[in-house]
Formats: sequence, C-alpha cells, structure tokens
Amino acid sequence: MKRLFTIPALVLALAGPASAECYADYKAKRDEPLQLHYGVAQVSDGNCSPGAAEGELAPRLAGDGWTLLNVLSTFGPEGLEERKASAGEYFLRY
Repeated sequence: MKRLFTIPALVLALAGPASAECYADYKAKRDEPLQLHYGVAQVSDGNCSPGAAEGELAPRLAGDGWTLLNVLSTFGPEGLEERKASAGEYFLRY
C-alpha cells in the first residue's frame, strides 16, 4: 500500500515544470559608421525557429540601434559553448 502512494508522488516530482532552453545565433549591423556583429541570444521556447526568433530579436537589437540582418540558427544549451568565443561581448547580451 505504501508503494501505491510513493509511485504517483515520484512521477509527479519528476514531471515538474520542464523548461527547454532555446538560443539563436544572429548577425546584426549599425550604420554610420558601419559596424557588424555576430551574437548569441536566448529566445523564448515558442520562438525556437529561425523565423520566429527574428521577430523576437529584431526589437531587442533595435533598442540599441542595431538592425538584425538574419538569424543563422536556433539551438539548445548544448550549442552555447562552441559559439561563446565567436560571439565575444555579444554572447547572451540581447
């Protein structure tokens, strides 16, 4: 009988809120003088495709005077470390 209550409790504990993390790498520019940058940003799970991520990132970047050129890809946390050095100061900035 004790096991009957333990199993559902364990299942509920393991099925708690699972949050998938989604990131996008992108290219952006500023004019006068021309500046380009490559960056990595976290995007919401609902926008975890390149097209949807563009809609989320463009306003963030525009707030600092940047124009989003394109989103190269979207990926999970497993792709962060390999992109960190390339993104430099724009790693998770926006």
